[in-house]
Amino acid sequence: MQFRMNQQHDVRLYSIVLALVLTGAFVLAGGPAAAKERSPSPESTALLGKLSQALADVAESARPSVVNISTTSTVTMEDNPHGDLFDDPFFRRFFGDQFGQGPGRKRSFKSEALGSGVIVSENGYILTNNHVVKDADEIKVILFDKREFKGKVVGTDPKTDLAVIKVNAKDLPVMRIGDSSKLKTGDIVLAIGSPFGLNQTITMGIVSAVGRSNVGIADFEDFIQTDAAINPGNSGGALVNSSGQLVGINTAIFSTSGGYMGIGFAIPVDMAKSVMDSIIKHGKVIRGWLGVSIQNLTPDLAKSFGIKQEKGALIAGVEKDSPAGKAGLKRGDFVIALDGKPVEDVTTLRNMVAGTAPGKKVTLTVVREQKEMTIAVTLGEFREKKMPAKKVDYDNALKGLTVQELSSSIREQAQLPEDLNGVIITGVAADSPAQGILQPRDVIMEVDQKEIKGLADYEKAVSTIKKHDTVLLLVYRGGASIYITIKE
Repeated sequence: MQFRMNQQHDVRLYSIVLALVLTGAFVLAGGPAAAKERSPSPESTALLGKLSQALADVAESARPSVVNISTTSTVTMEDNPHGDLFDDPFFRRFFGDQFGQGPGRKRSFKSEALGSGVIVSENGYILTNNHVVKDADEIKVILFDKREFKGKVVGTDPKTDLAVIKVNAKDLPVMRIGDSSKLKTGDIVLAIGSPFGLNQTITMGIVSAVGRSNVGIADFEDFIQTDAAINPGNSGGALVNSSGQLVGINTAIFSTSGGYMGIGFAIPVDMAKSVMDSIIKHGKVIRGWLGVSIQNLTPDLAKSFGIKQEKGALIAGVEKDSPAGKAGLKRGDFVIALDGKPVEDVTTLRNMVAGTAPGKKVTLTVVREQKEMTIAVTLGEFREKKMPAKKVDYDNALKGLTVQELSSSIREQAQLPEDLNGVIITGVAADSPAQGILQPRDVIMEVDQKEIKGLADYEKAVSTIKKHDTVLLLVYRGGASIYITIKE
Protein backbone atom coordinates (compact mmCIF):
# COMPACT_ATOMS: atom_id res chain seq x y z
CA MET A 1 0.00 0.00 0.00
CA GLN A 2 2.80 2.39 0.89
CA PHE A 3 4.54 1.68 -2.39
CA ARG A 4 1.36 2.33 -4.38
CA MET A 5 0.76 5.57 -2.54
CA ASN A 6 4.31 6.67 -3.40
CA GLN A 7 3.80 5.73 -7.05
CA GLN A 8 0.62 7.78 -7.25
CA HIS A 9 2.39 10.68 -5.58
CA ASP A 10 5.23 10.49 -8.12
CA VAL A 11 2.77 10.39 -11.04
CA ARG A 12 0.91 13.45 -9.76
CA LEU A 13 4.18 15.29 -9.11
CA TYR A 14 5.41 14.42 -12.63
CA SER A 15 2.12 15.67 -14.11
CA ILE A 16 2.38 18.96 -12.23
CA VAL A 17 5.99 19.51 -13.29
CA LEU A 18 5.14 18.67 -16.92
CA ALA A 19 2.22 21.08 -16.87
CA LEU A 20 4.43 23.85 -15.48
CA VAL A 21 7.08 23.21 -18.13
CA LEU A 22 4.51 23.26 -20.95
CA THR A 23 2.92 26.40 -19.53
CA GLY A 24 6.31 28.10 -19.36
CA ALA A 25 7.05 27.10 -22.95
CA PHE A 26 3.69 28.45 -24.06
CA VAL A 27 4.35 31.74 -22.34
CA LEU A 28 7.76 32.01 -23.94
CA ALA A 29 6.10 31.27 -27.27
CA GLY A 30 3.84 34.28 -26.76
CA GLY A 31 0.59 32.59 -25.76
CA PRO A 32 -1.88 35.41 -25.22
CA ALA A 33 -3.74 34.05 -22.16
CA ALA A 34 -0.76 32.67 -20.29
CA ALA A 35 1.37 35.70 -20.96
CA LYS A 36 -0.76 37.85 -18.69
CA GLU A 37 0.94 38.32 -15.33
CA ARG A 38 -1.07 37.40 -12.25
CA SER A 39 -0.76 39.52 -9.12
CA PRO A 40 -2.47 39.15 -5.72
CA SER A 41 -5.60 41.16 -5.13
CA PRO A 42 -5.31 44.43 -3.23
CA GLU A 43 -7.49 42.98 -0.48
CA SER A 44 -5.17 39.98 0.03
CA THR A 45 -2.07 42.17 -0.01
CA ALA A 46 -3.62 44.55 2.50
CA LEU A 47 -4.66 41.69 4.83
CA LEU A 48 -1.23 40.05 4.81
CA GLY A 49 0.43 43.42 5.22
CA LYS A 50 -1.67 44.17 8.29
CA LEU A 51 -0.92 40.74 9.77
CA SER A 52 2.80 41.15 9.13
CA GLN A 53 2.83 44.62 10.66
CA ALA A 54 0.82 43.44 13.67
CA LEU A 55 3.26 40.60 14.38
CA ALA A 56 6.21 42.94 13.96
CA ASP A 57 4.65 45.43 16.42
CA VAL A 58 3.99 42.70 18.99
CA ALA A 59 7.51 41.35 18.67
CA GLU A 60 9.05 44.81 18.89
CA SER A 61 7.14 45.63 22.07
CA ALA A 62 8.04 42.37 23.83
CA ARG A 63 11.66 41.77 22.77
CA PRO A 64 13.36 44.35 25.05
CA SER A 65 12.00 42.56 28.14
CA VAL A 66 13.64 39.20 27.34
CA VAL A 67 17.25 38.70 28.46
CA ASN A 68 20.01 36.21 27.83
CA ILE A 69 21.28 34.35 30.91
CA SER A 70 24.75 32.82 30.95
CA THR A 71 25.77 30.70 33.92
CA THR A 72 29.04 29.20 35.11
CA SER A 73 29.14 26.31 37.56
CA THR A 74 31.79 24.00 39.01
CA VAL A 75 31.51 20.33 38.13
CA THR A 76 33.51 17.64 39.94
CA MET A 77 34.25 14.34 38.21
CA GLU A 78 36.41 11.37 39.00
CA ASP A 79 39.25 10.51 36.66
CA ASN A 80 39.80 6.99 35.38
CA PRO A 81 43.29 6.12 36.74
CA HIS A 82 43.96 4.07 33.62
CA GLY A 83 43.17 6.91 31.22
CA ASP A 84 41.44 5.92 27.99
CA LEU A 85 43.14 2.54 27.77
CA PHE A 86 40.21 0.52 29.06
CA ASP A 87 37.67 2.47 27.01
CA ASP A 88 39.01 0.55 24.02
CA PRO A 89 36.44 -2.04 22.82
CA PHE A 90 39.27 -4.57 22.40
CA PHE A 91 40.08 -4.55 26.12
CA ARG A 92 36.42 -4.47 27.16
CA ARG A 93 35.76 -7.56 25.04
CA PHE A 94 38.20 -9.61 27.12
CA PHE A 95 38.10 -7.92 30.52
CA GLY A 96 34.50 -6.75 30.77
CA ASP A 97 32.86 -3.35 31.08
CA GLN A 98 33.76 -2.87 34.75
CA PHE A 99 37.46 -3.62 34.33
CA GLY A 100 39.74 -0.62 34.83
CA GLN A 101 37.03 1.47 36.51
CA GLY A 102 38.61 1.70 39.92
CA PRO A 103 38.55 4.94 41.93
CA GLY A 104 40.56 7.82 40.50
CA ARG A 105 41.36 11.32 41.64
CA LYS A 106 38.63 13.92 41.52
CA ARG A 107 38.97 16.86 39.19
CA SER A 108 36.93 20.05 39.04
CA PHE A 109 36.24 22.12 35.97
CA LYS A 110 34.03 25.01 34.93
CA SER A 111 30.83 24.32 33.00
CA GLU A 112 28.91 27.01 31.11
CA ALA A 113 25.24 27.02 30.13
CA LEU A 114 22.84 29.39 28.39
CA GLY A 115 19.23 30.25 29.01
CA SER A 116 16.73 33.11 28.92
CA GLY A 117 14.74 35.23 31.33
CA VAL A 118 11.95 37.80 31.46
CA ILE A 119 12.16 41.21 33.18
CA VAL A 120 9.15 41.52 35.48
CA SER A 121 9.98 44.71 37.41
CA GLU A 122 11.75 48.01 36.72
CA ASN A 123 14.13 47.49 39.65
CA GLY A 124 15.72 44.33 38.32
CA TYR A 125 13.66 41.23 39.10
CA ILE A 126 13.87 38.59 36.36
CA LEU A 127 11.78 35.43 36.06
CA THR A 128 13.40 32.30 34.63
CA ASN A 129 13.58 28.51 35.07
CA ASN A 130 15.13 26.86 38.09
CA HIS A 131 17.15 24.52 35.88
CA VAL A 132 18.72 27.53 34.13
CA VAL A 133 20.36 28.85 37.32
CA LYS A 134 20.58 25.69 39.43
CA ASP A 135 24.02 25.23 41.08
CA ALA A 136 25.37 28.28 39.26
CA ASP A 137 28.47 29.95 40.71
CA GLU A 138 28.14 33.00 38.47
CA ILE A 139 25.18 34.42 36.54
CA LYS A 140 25.62 36.92 33.74
CA VAL A 141 22.57 38.72 32.35
CA ILE A 142 22.73 40.37 28.92
CA LEU A 143 19.99 42.87 28.11
CA PHE A 144 18.43 43.70 24.77
CA ASP A 145 20.63 46.81 24.51
CA LYS A 146 23.79 44.67 25.07
CA ARG A 147 24.37 45.86 28.64
CA GLU A 148 25.67 43.16 30.97
CA PHE A 149 24.93 42.68 34.67
CA LYS A 150 25.78 40.17 37.36
CA GLY A 151 22.70 38.27 38.48
CA LYS A 152 21.87 37.10 41.99
CA VAL A 153 19.40 34.33 42.83
CA VAL A 154 16.54 35.63 44.99
CA GLY A 155 14.82 32.26 45.32
CA THR A 156 14.00 29.07 43.46
CA ASP A 157 11.13 26.61 43.32
CA PRO A 158 12.12 23.20 41.93
CA LYS A 159 8.52 21.97 42.26
CA THR A 160 7.47 24.26 39.38
CA ASP A 161 10.95 24.70 37.85
CA LEU A 162 10.82 28.47 38.39
CA ALA A 163 13.39 30.90 39.78
CA VAL A 164 13.69 34.62 40.42
CA ILE A 165 17.01 36.42 39.97
CA LYS A 166 17.88 40.09 40.37
CA VAL A 167 20.26 42.51 38.71
CA ASN A 168 21.41 45.85 40.09
CA ALA A 169 19.70 48.08 37.53
CA LYS A 170 16.75 50.46 37.30
CA ASP A 171 14.24 51.66 34.70
CA LEU A 172 14.33 48.35 32.88
CA PRO A 173 11.81 47.45 30.14
CA VAL A 174 9.14 45.40 31.92
CA MET A 175 7.07 42.74 30.18
CA ARG A 176 3.33 43.26 30.51
CA ILE A 177 1.65 40.36 32.33
CA GLY A 178 -1.31 38.68 30.64
CA ASP A 179 -3.95 36.20 31.80
CA SER A 180 -3.01 32.63 30.91
CA SER A 181 -6.42 31.32 32.04
CA LYS A 182 -7.95 32.97 28.97
CA LEU A 183 -5.72 31.10 26.51
CA LYS A 184 -7.52 28.80 24.12
CA THR A 185 -6.27 26.11 21.78
CA GLY A 186 -5.50 27.78 18.46
CA ASP A 187 -4.48 31.18 19.87
CA ILE A 188 -1.43 32.68 18.17
CA VAL A 189 1.64 32.96 20.42
CA LEU A 190 5.25 34.07 20.03
CA ALA A 191 8.21 32.44 21.79
CA ILE A 192 11.11 34.79 22.56
CA GLY A 193 14.48 33.67 23.88
CA SER A 194 18.07 32.80 23.10
CA PRO A 195 18.15 29.36 21.47
CA PHE A 196 21.72 28.12 21.03
CA GLY A 197 22.87 31.52 22.32
CA LEU A 198 21.20 33.45 19.46
CA ASN A 199 19.81 36.40 21.40
CA GLN A 200 16.32 37.78 20.83
CA THR A 201 15.14 35.00 18.55
CA ILE A 202 11.40 35.04 17.91
CA THR A 203 9.31 32.14 16.64
CA MET A 204 5.57 32.02 16.01
CA GLY A 205 3.02 29.26 16.53
CA ILE A 206 -0.28 28.46 18.16
CA VAL A 207 -1.40 27.09 21.50
CA SER A 208 -1.62 23.35 20.84
CA ALA A 209 -3.22 22.52 24.20
CA VAL A 210 -3.64 23.87 27.72
CA GLY A 211 -3.58 22.16 31.10
CA ARG A 212 -0.98 19.56 30.17
CA SER A 213 0.14 17.52 33.20
CA ASN A 214 1.92 14.25 33.95
CA VAL A 215 4.71 15.35 31.62
CA GLY A 216 7.34 14.51 34.22
CA ILE A 217 9.11 17.88 34.27
CA ALA A 218 7.99 19.21 37.66
CA ASP A 219 5.84 18.29 40.66
CA PHE A 220 3.21 20.93 39.90
CA GLU A 221 2.33 20.86 36.20
CA ASP A 222 -0.28 22.79 34.24
CA PHE A 223 1.63 23.39 31.04
CA ILE A 224 0.74 25.32 27.92
CA GLN A 225 1.68 23.22 24.91
CA THR A 226 2.74 25.11 21.79
CA ASP A 227 4.21 24.42 18.38
CA ALA A 228 6.17 27.68 18.39
CA ALA A 229 9.77 26.58 17.84
CA ILE A 230 11.52 26.17 21.20
CA ASN A 231 15.12 24.97 21.28
CA PRO A 232 17.90 24.61 23.88
CA GLY A 233 18.56 28.08 25.32
CA ASN A 234 14.90 29.12 25.11
CA SER A 235 14.33 27.90 28.68
CA GLY A 236 13.15 30.76 30.88
CA GLY A 237 12.14 32.89 27.91
CA ALA A 238 8.76 34.44 27.19
CA LEU A 239 5.66 33.06 25.56
CA VAL A 240 3.54 36.08 24.59
CA ASN A 241 0.04 36.42 23.20
CA SER A 242 -1.16 38.51 20.27
CA SER A 243 -1.30 41.56 22.56
CA GLY A 244 2.39 41.27 23.45
CA GLN A 245 1.58 40.16 27.00
CA LEU A 246 3.45 37.46 28.89
CA VAL A 247 1.32 34.31 29.13
CA GLY A 248 3.97 31.68 29.84
CA ILE A 249 7.58 30.88 30.70
CA ASN A 250 9.10 28.55 28.10
CA THR A 251 10.41 25.52 29.96
CA ALA A 252 10.96 22.36 27.97
CA ILE A 253 10.66 20.61 24.64
CA PHE A 254 9.65 17.11 23.68
CA SER A 255 12.38 15.84 21.43
CA THR A 256 14.17 12.64 20.43
CA SER A 257 16.97 14.58 18.76
CA GLY A 258 17.56 17.40 21.25
CA GLY A 259 16.12 19.98 18.86
CA TYR A 260 12.75 21.33 17.82
CA MET A 261 10.06 18.75 16.99
CA GLY A 262 6.92 20.85 17.21
CA ILE A 263 6.09 20.22 20.88
CA GLY A 264 7.11 22.76 23.52
CA PHE A 265 5.87 23.42 27.05
CA ALA A 266 5.49 26.68 28.94
CA ILE A 267 4.51 27.35 32.56
CA PRO A 268 1.31 29.48 32.65
CA VAL A 269 2.03 33.00 33.82
CA ASP A 270 -0.75 32.76 36.43
CA MET A 271 1.20 30.01 38.20
CA ALA A 272 4.54 31.74 37.56
CA LYS A 273 3.33 35.05 39.00
CA SER A 274 2.02 33.39 42.16
CA VAL A 275 5.37 31.64 42.69
CA MET A 276 7.32 34.80 41.86
CA ASP A 277 5.33 37.00 44.26
CA SER A 278 5.84 34.50 47.08
CA ILE A 279 9.58 34.24 46.42
CA ILE A 280 10.03 38.04 46.32
CA LYS A 281 7.95 38.56 49.47
CA HIS A 282 9.02 35.57 51.58
CA GLY A 283 12.19 34.26 49.91
CA LYS A 284 10.42 30.95 49.33
CA VAL A 285 7.12 29.62 48.00
CA ILE A 286 4.34 29.30 50.55
CA ARG A 287 1.63 26.84 49.52
CA GLY A 288 -1.70 25.71 50.88
CA TRP A 289 -2.01 22.24 52.41
CA LEU A 290 -5.05 20.00 52.69
CA GLY A 291 -3.50 16.83 54.12
CA VAL A 292 -4.91 14.10 51.90
CA SER A 293 -3.65 11.43 49.52
CA ILE A 294 -5.57 11.59 46.26
CA GLN A 295 -5.85 9.52 43.10
CA ASN A 296 -7.70 9.66 39.80
CA LEU A 297 -10.93 7.75 39.35
CA THR A 298 -10.92 4.55 37.29
CA PRO A 299 -14.02 2.81 35.90
CA ASP A 300 -13.63 0.02 38.48
CA LEU A 301 -13.32 2.50 41.35
CA ALA A 302 -16.31 4.48 40.08
CA LYS A 303 -18.37 1.28 40.05
CA SER A 304 -17.20 0.26 43.52
CA PHE A 305 -18.00 3.67 45.08
CA GLY A 306 -21.13 4.23 43.01
CA ILE A 307 -19.76 7.49 41.60
CA LYS A 308 -21.45 8.74 38.43
CA GLN A 309 -19.32 11.87 37.96
CA GLU A 310 -16.39 11.41 35.57
CA LYS A 311 -14.20 14.33 36.68
CA GLY A 312 -12.72 14.83 40.12
CA ALA A 313 -10.19 13.45 42.61
CA LEU A 314 -10.72 10.50 44.93
CA ILE A 315 -9.41 10.82 48.49
CA ALA A 316 -7.42 7.67 49.31
CA GLY A 317 -6.18 8.78 52.72
CA VAL A 318 -6.53 11.58 55.29
CA GLU A 319 -3.62 12.58 57.52
CA LYS A 320 -4.29 12.77 61.23
CA ASP A 321 -4.69 16.31 62.61
CA SER A 322 -4.54 17.76 59.08
CA PRO A 323 -6.93 20.47 57.81
CA ALA A 324 -8.85 17.75 55.95
CA GLY A 325 -9.08 15.57 59.04
CA LYS A 326 -10.29 18.43 61.23
CA ALA A 327 -12.90 19.39 58.63
CA GLY A 328 -14.34 15.87 58.50
CA LEU A 329 -13.15 14.72 55.08
CA LYS A 330 -13.03 10.93 54.78
CA ARG A 331 -11.31 8.28 52.71
CA GLY A 332 -13.52 7.55 49.71
CA ASP A 333 -14.80 11.13 49.34
CA PHE A 334 -14.76 12.24 45.71
CA VAL A 335 -13.86 15.93 45.32
CA ILE A 336 -15.56 17.56 42.32
CA ALA A 337 -15.14 21.29 43.05
CA LEU A 338 -13.18 23.79 45.16
CA ASP A 339 -14.88 27.13 45.82
CA GLY A 340 -17.24 26.35 42.96
CA LYS A 341 -14.48 25.75 40.43
CA PRO A 342 -14.62 22.27 38.85
CA VAL A 343 -11.90 19.78 39.76
CA GLU A 344 -10.88 17.91 36.62
CA ASP A 345 -8.45 15.43 38.19
CA VAL A 346 -5.71 14.95 40.79
CA THR A 347 -3.43 17.53 39.16
CA THR A 348 -6.15 20.19 39.15
CA LEU A 349 -6.96 19.74 42.84
CA ARG A 350 -3.28 19.69 43.82
CA ASN A 351 -2.60 22.92 41.91
CA MET A 352 -5.72 24.60 43.32
CA VAL A 353 -4.80 23.81 46.91
CA ALA A 354 -1.13 24.72 46.43
CA GLY A 355 -2.08 28.04 44.85
CA THR A 356 -4.31 29.04 47.78
CA ALA A 357 -2.86 30.95 50.73
CA PRO A 358 -2.56 29.06 54.02
CA GLY A 359 -5.20 30.08 56.54
CA LYS A 360 -7.87 30.66 53.90
CA LYS A 361 -11.19 28.89 54.30
CA VAL A 362 -12.29 27.06 51.14
CA THR A 363 -15.37 25.06 50.31
CA LEU A 364 -14.98 21.59 48.86
CA THR A 365 -17.83 19.94 46.99
CA VAL A 366 -17.59 16.18 47.49
CA VAL A 367 -19.58 13.08 46.64
CA ARG A 368 -19.93 10.73 49.62
CA GLU A 369 -22.01 7.56 49.45
CA GLN A 370 -23.56 8.82 46.21
CA LYS A 371 -24.68 12.07 47.84
CA GLU A 372 -23.26 15.50 47.03
CA MET A 373 -22.29 17.76 49.95
CA THR A 374 -20.10 20.78 50.72
CA ILE A 375 -17.41 20.85 53.41
CA ALA A 376 -15.58 23.97 54.61
CA VAL A 377 -11.84 23.55 55.18
CA THR A 378 -9.28 26.02 56.50
CA LEU A 379 -6.07 25.22 54.66
CA GLY A 380 -2.76 24.85 56.45
CA GLU A 381 0.74 25.61 55.17
CA PHE A 382 2.51 22.95 53.17
CA ARG A 383 5.79 21.92 54.72
CA GLU A 384 8.10 19.47 53.03
CA LYS A 385 8.44 16.38 55.16
CA LYS A 386 12.00 15.30 54.62
CA MET A 387 12.35 11.72 55.64
CA PRO A 388 16.04 10.88 56.05
CA ALA A 389 17.21 8.48 53.37
CA LYS A 390 19.29 5.72 54.88
CA LYS A 391 22.06 3.80 53.17
CA VAL A 392 22.44 0.31 54.57
CA ASP A 393 26.09 -0.73 54.30
CA TYR A 394 25.84 -4.35 55.35
CA ASP A 395 28.29 -6.67 53.61
CA ASN A 396 25.75 -8.74 51.68
CA ALA A 397 23.67 -8.75 48.51
CA LEU A 398 21.78 -5.59 49.54
CA LYS A 399 24.80 -3.40 50.22
CA GLY A 400 24.85 -0.04 48.48
CA LEU A 401 21.07 0.51 48.61
CA THR A 402 19.63 3.80 49.87
CA VAL A 403 16.07 3.45 51.12
CA GLN A 404 13.46 5.73 52.64
CA GLU A 405 10.21 5.50 54.60
CA LEU A 406 6.95 5.79 52.64
CA SER A 407 5.55 9.16 53.68
CA SER A 408 2.20 10.46 52.44
CA SER A 409 3.91 12.98 50.14
CA ILE A 410 6.09 10.24 48.61
CA ARG A 411 3.03 8.05 48.11
CA GLU A 412 1.28 10.89 46.31
CA GLN A 413 4.23 11.86 44.13
CA ALA A 414 5.03 8.26 43.18
CA GLN A 415 1.31 7.43 42.86
CA LEU A 416 1.58 4.49 45.26
CA PRO A 417 -1.45 2.72 46.77
CA GLU A 418 -2.40 3.83 50.27
CA ASP A 419 -2.28 0.27 51.62
CA LEU A 420 1.21 -0.44 50.22
CA ASN A 421 3.82 -1.06 52.92
CA GLY A 422 7.59 -1.19 52.61
CA VAL A 423 10.56 1.09 51.96
CA ILE A 424 11.22 2.95 48.71
CA ILE A 425 14.60 2.77 47.01
CA THR A 426 16.13 6.20 46.38
CA GLY A 427 19.58 5.11 45.20
CA VAL A 428 21.60 2.11 44.04
CA ALA A 429 25.40 2.40 44.28
CA ALA A 430 27.48 1.49 41.25
CA ASP A 431 29.23 -1.32 43.16
CA SER A 432 26.04 -2.77 44.62
CA PRO A 433 25.09 -6.36 43.66
CA ALA A 434 21.60 -4.91 43.05
CA GLN A 435 22.90 -2.55 40.33
CA GLY A 436 20.92 -3.18 37.16
CA ILE A 437 18.37 -5.29 39.04
CA LEU A 438 16.77 -2.85 41.47
CA GLN A 439 16.10 0.77 40.62
CA PRO A 440 14.98 4.01 42.30
CA ARG A 441 11.21 4.13 43.03
CA ASP A 442 11.06 0.36 43.60
CA VAL A 443 9.31 -0.44 46.87
CA ILE A 444 10.69 -3.39 48.85
CA MET A 445 7.69 -5.13 50.41
CA GLU A 446 9.37 -8.32 51.67
CA VAL A 447 12.92 -9.51 52.38
CA ASP A 448 13.25 -13.31 52.42
CA GLN A 449 9.47 -13.53 52.89
CA LYS A 450 9.56 -11.22 55.93
CA GLU A 451 7.06 -8.36 55.65
CA ILE A 452 8.63 -4.90 55.59
CA LYS A 453 6.48 -2.14 57.08
CA GLY A 454 9.21 0.47 57.47
CA LEU A 455 12.90 1.19 57.98
CA ALA A 456 13.07 -0.70 61.28
CA ASP A 457 11.77 -3.91 59.67
CA TYR A 458 14.10 -3.47 56.71
CA GLU A 459 17.22 -2.98 58.83
CA LYS A 460 16.33 -5.94 61.02
CA ALA A 461 15.84 -8.20 57.97
CA VAL A 462 18.98 -7.04 56.14
CA SER A 463 21.18 -7.45 59.22
CA THR A 464 20.53 -11.22 59.28
CA ILE A 465 21.64 -11.77 55.66
CA LYS A 466 25.09 -13.31 55.27
CA LYS A 467 27.66 -12.23 52.70
CA HIS A 468 27.09 -14.93 50.08
CA ASP A 469 23.37 -15.51 50.73
CA THR A 470 20.90 -15.22 47.87
CA VAL A 471 18.16 -12.78 48.88
CA LEU A 472 14.53 -13.13 47.82
CA LEU A 473 12.70 -9.81 47.55
CA LEU A 474 9.08 -8.94 46.89
CA VAL A 475 9.16 -5.62 45.05
CA TYR A 476 6.40 -3.26 43.93
CA ARG A 477 7.23 -1.76 40.54
CA GLY A 478 5.11 -0.12 37.84
CA GLY A 479 1.78 -0.95 39.45
CA ALA A 480 2.51 -4.64 40.15
CA SER A 481 4.47 -6.76 42.65
CA ILE A 482 7.25 -9.06 41.46
CA TYR A 483 9.72 -11.47 43.09
CA ILE A 484 13.43 -10.75 42.56
CA THR A 485 16.50 -12.68 43.69
CA ILE A 486 19.87 -11.01 44.27
CA LYS A 487 23.20 -12.51 45.17
CA GLU A 488 26.63 -10.97 45.67
